[in-house]
Amino acid sequence: MSRVGAPTRGGRTPSSEVGRELLAAAEAVLVRDGPGGLTVRAVAAEAGVAPMGLYSRLGGKDGLVDALLITGFDRLRAAIEAGDEPDTAARLYNCGLRYRDFALGNRHLHAIMFQDAIPRGRESAQVGEHAIAAFCALVRTVELAAAAGVVAAADPFQAARQIWSAVHGAVASELRGLVPTPDPEAAYRAVIQAIISGLAPR
Repeated sequence: MSRVGAPTRGGRTPSSEVGRELLAAAEAVLVRDGPGGLTVRAVAAEAGVAPMGLYSRLGGKDGLVDALLITGFDRLRAAIEAGDEPDTAARLYNCGLRYRDFALGNRHLHAIMFQDAIPRGRESAQVGEHAIAAFCALVRTVELAAAAGVVAAADPFQAARQIWSAVHGAVASELRGLVPTPDPEAAYRAVIQAIISGLAPR
C-alpha cells in the first residue's frame, strides 16, 4: 500500500494531507538529487504512489515546481515577518539577516526561486501572488521604519526594492562562493548596515 494513499482510521487520507506528503516528497528529492533530479517519476517513487497520482494531484512537473516555489516564498515571507522587535531599526536590520538565514537554510528552494535552477516555460499567477506577498512583508517593515524616522523613505515600496535587490545580490554571491572573505556573515552584516545607513534621514 502506498504511503501517501494509505487510509486513515476514518477512511481515505484527507486531500490536504495527500498534498502535503507529495510536497514533502518533492522537497526531499530536490534536497537529495538537486534540481536536475526533480522528476515526476522520482517524486512519485519517494512518495510511494504511481506517477499518474501525482499528475492528477499537481498536474505534472510544472505543478510540482509551482508547489515548491509557493512553499519557498511562504517560508521567506514567514522569515521576514518573524521579527517583533519593538525597536524598528533593529527589526529592519534583523529582517535583512533573516533573508540570509532563509537562503542558507533553504538553498534548494532558493535555487529554484531566484537562480533559475529549473528553467520554466511559463509564469504562474499563483506563484506570483506568493512572491509578491513575501516582498510586501518587507514593504511593511520599511513602512514601520519610515514612520519611526529610522529611514527617510517617501516611497517605502521603492526603498524596499532597493533593500531587496541589495540583500539578494549579496546572498546570491555568497551562495556561489564569490564573497572573498573568511567571514561571510560579518561581510553580510556590513552590507545590511550600509543599506540602512544609506536610507537614514540626513
